[in-house]
Amino acid sequence: MANNLFSTFAPLLRTITTIELEAEIARPQRLLIETGGSPGKMLEVAYAPFDHVNPGADVVIVGLTPGRQQMGNALIAARRSLQNGRTEAEAAEDAKIFASFSGPMRSNLVAMLDSIGLSRSLGIATAGSLWAGDAHRVHFTSILRYPVFVNGANYTGAPSPTMTPLLYTHLMKWFAEEMRALPNAVFIPLGPVAGEAVEMVAAKGGLDRRQVLAGLPHPSGANAERIAFFLGRKRREELSSKVNPEKLLAARAALTDKILGLS
Repeated sequence: MANNLFSTFAPLLRTITTIELEAEIARPQRLLIETGGSPGKMLEVAYAPFDHVNPGADVVIVGLTPGRQQMGNALIAARRSLQNGRTEAEAAEDAKIFASFSGPMRSNLVAMLDSIGLSRSLGIATAGSLWAGDAHRVHFTSILRYPVFVNGANYTGAPSPTMTPLLYTHLMKWFAEEMRALPNAVFIPLGPVAGEAVEMVAAKGGLDRRQVLAGLPHPSGANAERIAFFLGRKRREELSSKVNPEKLLAARAALTDKILGLS
């Protein structure tokens, strides 16, 4: 798959100053791809180098969309690689691996993936190596490949990506194309919104439902209580009324069984 948008923005990344780049991360202007509206909401789609697709991946981890922190990390990594003489393809890969699910959410994600047996299924010590020596086994992506902001804030799943024309267009233009390029991989969406979108795209594309492992809580720090219960670090009686323990237990059991079936 051609990294068309990377090629479009690479000249800017080669020449932009650190101060200019920081300003773009805070409020995209030259990196702005598209804007649109939804009742009471202004949607903005900005560029960040999440174009690279790993065609040899065994597993695809699918989030909602890169947040501003991930956007910044990817842009800084791509800029550094390009200025160090790396090719566009190499810089795109460097940025994707460095920035995907970076920050505190990565440790949460690794713990949950290990807990459902993914590392055993892949024959690796820990899912943490998917960001290091085993990076060739994984493809990191999002249902909305490029960062989406709602009224200037990170997109968290509303408005619906399957019901909002601007978001649906990006979902089908980029993520659906990635799924077609990885017909034998297992897809692990993070959180219910990503899960719904992945299952919809899979159904439209004829992907075997057994290849979609939905039900994992989103690894965001804002989801800390659900993650702690999912990992067995918090007891049922300690949960707030916001958490549905039965749903999490059922999801964990189903995911573990599916992964065992893949093994």
